[in-house]
Amino acid sequence: MSRLLDIDTIYLEPAVEDHARGREILGRFPDARRIPVASHWNIPDLHGNAGSVEDWVRIKRSTLVLGVKKGLASRPNGRSAHFIAPSSSNGCAMACAYCYVPRRKGYANPITLFVNTEGIGRAITRHAAAQGPLPAPDQIDDRYWVYDIGENGDLSVDALACDSVRDLVGLFRAIPNAKASFATKFVNRDLLAYAPEAKTRIRFSLMPERVARVVDVRTSGMPERIAAIDDFVAAGYEVHANFSPVILYEGWEEDWRTLFRALDAGLKPAAKAQLKAEIIFLTHNAALHDVNLRWHPKAEALLWRPDIQETKRSEGGMENLRYRTGWKGRWLSRFKALLAEELPYCGVRYAF
Repeated sequence: MSRLLDIDTIYLEPAVEDHARGREILGRFPDARRIPVASHWNIPDLHGNAGSVEDWVRIKRSTLVLGVKKGLASRPNGRSAHFIAPSSSNGCAMACAYCYVPRRKGYANPITLFVNTEGIGRAITRHAAAQGPLPAPDQIDDRYWVYDIGENGDLSVDALACDSVRDLVGLFRAIPNAKASFATKFVNRDLLAYAPEAKTRIRFSLMPERVARVVDVRTSGMPERIAAIDDFVAAGYEVHANFSPVILYEGWEEDWRTLFRALDAGLKPAAKAQLKAEIIFLTHNAALHDVNLRWHPKAEALLWRPDIQETKRSEGGMENLRYRTGWKGRWLSRFKALLAEELPYCGVRYAF
């Protein structure tokens, strides 16, 4: 098992053992203590408990939650993907200081795996069948409807605990008009054996190494992520880059230039020929800022910049901070110009 997971406690909903995937996961961790819960959303020891922040990394490494996914709808996206597929998981064993996922679940959230993966797969298949062919190439894809299958976690890490990711890759291999997509910050070379046949897009998240060492907690290092790209392309994946999050500080442009040059030097022609990117500037959150100050204040020196950020109320009612609207457009233009200068073959699919 990876350094990321050393499971000794599993919270599980009553129906988990009725599903083959639930029995599979429990079989992988036979010595873990099992704690029955009524709902994966309502575990007082974990969810809504910012007081656990001092023990955050231990919880992420040692705790797993198993549940049954209730809502199986795919919803429109139109940015990184055409649709957000029903999630096979949420939460993460990594602890990136800027992550938006914990805001929805009380911050101290380890991985939750949903065991009704066959039902999730059937729902995706039905939805894709109802779409028909992609009418025309667009900024998301030239041929297929794209479904983001990892919105609320990191599937490369989930694959350490069960075969759900392998099954999803196989599912999209068989769907004629759709492909899967997910972003990752963890290099899991087990995925190289999944035979995606160009029907799964992996987006490796990349940022300057100097900053990543502060904010990308428990993730694979940038050199390891870059070194993996050629291998994943050779294994049949479409591999794109997520330049995300772009964090502004003194010297950010030169740090990104260094990253772009490392990426250019590290890729073979086949990887370069299919490379595209997303650019996502940092969005922070007031409540997450308060939590981070208790366990990782060094990160907040980079993330919390009210002098160049403005408050924007999210759809969920949270107070988020984004770089000021007028200036953000200028910074984004500078970023794109730098990218075009250093990696002229890397098109931009999406920028925010």
